[in-house]
Amino acid sequence: MAVEMTGRYAGNLKVELRHGPSGAEIRTAAPVDNAGDGSSFSPTDLLAASLGACMLTVMAIYAERNGMSLEGSRFSLEKHMRADPRRVDRIPVTLHLPAALTDEQRERLERVALTCPVHRSLLPEISKDVTFVYE
Repeated sequence: MAVEMTGRYAGNLKVELRHGPSGAEIRTAAPVDNAGDGSSFSPTDLLAASLGACMLTVMAIYAERNGMSLEGSRFSLEKHMRADPRRVDRIPVTLHLPAALTDEQRERLERVALTCPVHRSLLPEISKDVTFVYE
């Protein structure tokens, strides 16, 4: 299934993005370390954030289908760039999940997270260290 999205240069190194099906809009800005003002997500910030969002989303889909609650689950991550060539180098991710999950549930959810579409789509050279914290 294809999803249409559009983008429009808004000036000052900013791009307005529009999600076709919902009409939702977001704006990107060039980062401070690349001639921008860092006033919003950069395109590479969105790439990194997509990894955490995808992992959490596919785990929630699995959890709902299997009668588990992931209420209160969250992620944090950092995007690290490299200079030559300029690209994302590493994305360490920490997923915070409920402590009440059994060992079997944890194992299945971790496998689901590590096979999410974004994780599979990123270059293998991009380090994606994932830590699961049960609290």
